[in-house]
Amino acid sequence: MGKKAFITGITGQDGSYLSELLLSKGYEVHGLIRRSSTFNTSRIDSIYIDPHDAHARLFLHYGDLSDSEQISNILYNIRPDEIYHLGAQSHVRVSFDTPEYTGNVTALGTTRILEAARRSNHGVKFYQASSSEMFGAAHPPQGEDTVFYPRSPYACAKVYSYWMTRNYREGYNFFASNGILFNHESPRRGETFVTRKITRAIARIISGKEKFLYLGNLEAKRDWGFAPEYVECMWRILQQDKPDDFVIGTGETHSVREFLHEAFAYAGLDTEKHVKIDPKYFRPTEVDVLIADPGKSEKILGWKPAIKFRDLVKVMVDADMKAAGLEPIGEAEKILSSKFPDRWWKAD
Repeated sequence: MGKKAFITGITGQDGSYLSELLLSKGYEVHGLIRRSSTFNTSRIDSIYIDPHDAHARLFLHYGDLSDSEQISNILYNIRPDEIYHLGAQSHVRVSFDTPEYTGNVTALGTTRILEAARRSNHGVKFYQASSSEMFGAAHPPQGEDTVFYPRSPYACAKVYSYWMTRNYREGYNFFASNGILFNHESPRRGETFVTRKITRAIARIISGKEKFLYLGNLEAKRDWGFAPEYVECMWRILQQDKPDDFVIGTGETHSVREFLHEAFAYAGLDTEKHVKIDPKYFRPTEVDVLIADPGKSEKILGWKPAIKFRDLVKVMVDADMKAAGLEPIGEAEKILSSKFPDRWWKAD
């Protein structure tokens, strides 16, 4: 029998890629989803099999990170070998509008998972999806020993989760690790995140559905990587002999303005004609520069990113053009085929 994994946030970008990775490795995968009157599983529909099918290895469970009793019941019944806690209110700008909710789900949700896991199955390995936003205003580059300086309710909640993970590791001899992932993008990124907002707008502008793209701060700099590579790091972190914390990133930083111009130039569009600034997209407190120091992950996990900034932009633009029924420019498939000849995730 293969291992069992439990994933919170399974319907998100990272959860969907991680599910595919684990299934490709022979895992039985269980995921937590919130009940909704509309379907919210589009990212995993291509790998879902009716649980009545004898070949089904992906199973979904209704629950919520605010409901400790249901989480405890699920973990007690599943008895997973590995828990990947990815679920959160993960939009930084939205966290300023919903700080209490963000704290309840993103921070306390981690405690609920940790405590349920400790009580139900002490041998389980736990992965906490920590965030580069925790570094906030800390001087770059940021590594495992950099002091956190969070600049949003979301970042504060993630700092809480980071330390709770370490507390359970040190207090209960619990295999609990933090993956401090810098920005990682893909065609599955949510449409309200700035990278996907840009690439999706390009397709809509070309198809005549939109004329303008409205953005906020163009000068913020981020370390952007490719999401499928980052979920592989999550798995590698839990395959180590002992729990630890790892920074995952490319070691490069680029501004939102650079991403914007790179994407528009690739599609043959002029930013001056189609981009406008809207103050409502600015944050009350901004994070100016994030850039990872990935030395530890390269040494211990044996990981180096294959996709860097410009390739990432092309992959996302081509995917959104294809999704809009347009002819992709065509560089993306060449890039992915050369970098990942044995691609384990389904085409986007």
